[in-house]
Amino acid sequence: MIAISEQLATAECIAEYCAIPMAFRVESQFIPRLKADGKWELDEEPVAHPYIKNYDNDENPREWAHRFDLSKWIVLSAYEGDERVGGAIIAFDTPGIDMLEGRSDLAVIWDIRIHPDFRHKGIGSQLFAEAIKWATARGCKEIKIETQNINVPACKFYARMGCELRVVRPGAYPTLPEEIQFLWYREL
Repeated sequence: MIAISEQLATAECIAEYCAIPMAFRVESQFIPRLKADGKWELDEEPVAHPYIKNYDNDENPREWAHRFDLSKWIVLSAYEGDERVGGAIIAFDTPGIDMLEGRSDLAVIWDIRIHPDFRHKGIGSQLFAEAIKWATARGCKEIKIETQNINVPACKFYARMGCELRVVRPGAYPTLPEEIQFLWYREL
C-alpha cells in the first residue's frame, strides 16, 4: 500500500527527494501539429538513436533552494512501507517564477518522479490526485506542468490525467535544441 506524505519544501527535503532517479529511456518523440480547431495533435515517431535522458543532469534540484523562494512550495512523497518510491514538488504563489504567470490561482507541478522499480503501478496517479487536492485547497483554478516532446510517457500520463496541451515551444531550451517544450494545463 502506498502512503503519501506532505511537507514544506526545504533544501534538506529536496536533497532527500532527489534520491529517486529521474532518468528514462527515450525511444520515441512526439511531433506536434496544430489542428484547425486550435488544439494540438501529437504524432509519435521513433528516435534514430535511443538514449537515456536524466533531467537532473540538465538542472540540479539541489540548487532550487538557492534560486527560488520555496516558502509556498510543497513536497509530496510516496512511500511503500519505509521506502520512498516517488514524489512530486508543487510550486505556488511565488513571485518571479515565470511558470506561475504572476497568478496566485495557478499551481505548477514543478517535478514529479517515480522510482523505476515502481513505475506503472498507479503511484503517479496518486501523486497527481494529491497535487490537485492540495492546489484546490489553496484556491487554484488550474494546475500546470512542463515537459518535453521526448518524454512520451509523461505526455501520455498528463493526457490521461485530463490535462490539455496548450503551449508548444520549439527552441525553448537553447542548450537542447532538439527538445520542444510542452506546457500542459488542467482546470480544477
